[in-house]
Amino acid sequence: MTALTLTQKLQKIKLFAMDVDGILSDGRIIYNSYDVETKAFYVQDGVGLKGLADSGIILAIITGRSSPMVERRAKELGIHHVIQGKDDKFTQLDKLAVSLGLEMNECAYMGDDLPDLKAIKTAGVGISVPNGCDEVRQVADFVTTKCGGMGAVREACELILKSQGRYTAFVAEFE
Repeated sequence: MTALTLTQKLQKIKLFAMDVDGILSDGRIIYNSYDVETKAFYVQDGVGLKGLADSGIILAIITGRSSPMVERRAKELGIHHVIQGKDDKFTQLDKLAVSLGLEMNECAYMGDDLPDLKAIKTAGVGISVPNGCDEVRQVADFVTTKCGGMGAVREACELILKSQGRYTAFVAEFE
């Protein structure tokens, strides 16, 4: 049996799960003078995520840290599956897939560092970023051209939408 192409793998995706630091954000953690953590999110990533959701793809966040900013951003984007404070991303992805009645080959996972490694290796499509660690980039099915927190999520969203024949409809919503 021949291996599936990336497009064939992407056509099966029903769940898009991602890490936060280094993916939805640029990976920096900034504390202000009141010792409050802040994060910056890229607006175009949000538009891409809404496009996936509007096309029926389930969205999820799986992150090792816990942050009220993540809750807020997820709420703004309509992401209902938010798992925080869990370093074992694979176990969380697997549990989520089972709870949703999905097979692992129907899941895409996007991450950038070693805690993401097993999830990227076992998801139907593993995605990373050019500023991700070597071990993760080497096993990813796709590495974006844009860095985390700078449009990488949007790039991944567009790739999925194009592979599933939904990109034209996504763009048409804005015309």
